Amino acid sequence: MPEQLRIGFVPEHFSTPLHFASTHHALPASLLPFPSGTGHMVQALQAGEIDIGVGLTEGWVAALGKAQSAQQDAGFKVVGTYVETPLCWAISTGAEREINGVEGLRGKKMGVSRVGSGSYVMGFVLADQQGWLGSGNRGEAPFEVVPLNTFAQLRAGVNDGAADFFMWEHFTSKRYYDNGEIRRIGEIYTPWSSWKIVAADKLLSPSSPSKVTSELAAVLESINKGVRHFESNQEEAVEYIYTNLDYSEEDAREWLKTVRFAQDVRGVDKSVLEKTVEVLGKAGVLEKEVTAGDMAGMLRSEAVKWI
Repeated sequence: MPEQLRIGFVPEHFSTPLHFASTHHALPASLLPFPSGTGHMVQALQAGEIDIGVGLTEGWVAALGKAQSAQQDAGFKVVGTYVETPLCWAISTGAEREINGVEGLRGKKMGVSRVGSGSYVMGFVLADQQGWLGSGNRGEAPFEVVPLNTFAQLRAGVNDGAADFFMWEHFTSKRYYDNGEIRRIGEIYTPWSSWKIVAADKLLSPSSPSKVTSELAAVLESINKGVRHFESNQEEAVEYIYTNLDYSEEDAREWLKTVRFAQDVRGVDKSVLEKTVEVLGKAGVLEKEVTAGDMAGMLRSEAVKWI
């Protein structure tokens, strides 16, 4: 009997449809939490510790692009679209720190979970939007990058001086604004849909019309059912989020108004990958020209071939 597939995920509110897929729709895989985010899942995929990852678009594309530039195989490709809406990254500092806005961040220490994670990548995007990346320092952030691994350590870091600021998803951060632990100084939205599904190369099948193995196909269909359950059972979703995750009931309800999951998670739009590559190249995250199409294990145009 083949070993059960392993899915890496971030244990935040966005994971609720995955929970429903597992509890209500016989998800043929085990769920392994990665609270430190997408960068950690990249490492786990490449180490063979997980087979599938559900994480942030910018983290996956950055890792795939860097592997291309180094003429290496990243070990995985993008096979699905999980969330259609962009992500709002809140920018936070310590409760007592004398930093009052984004304009004061140049030259400061930026806390990130891991180099290559979404929190790292979006720092470069912020710097580009602020005009801090000139042609003479392409790929070099105008602040020191301080890896702190987890959200809890990031919050501690901006209060004890290890870092001056960090970026994390808005609703995940909000509870800690409300209790006074950290202070919000700004926000930035991703210019792309926020969450994608990737799979290890072993789950891709060039001989299959849908480009993936039957095992991966079954996982993606179960996630589709989890999304449909989420949309049809909003009260159950709210209760799960505020009971099992680190959110208030009010914040869970507010988040539901902002998020839109993919109606069919199978496949990725090439245009989204191209947009992400374009922005990450401009921001200096990707230093060489890379081919967005080569990052896709399955395009949405191929998903319609499934029976």
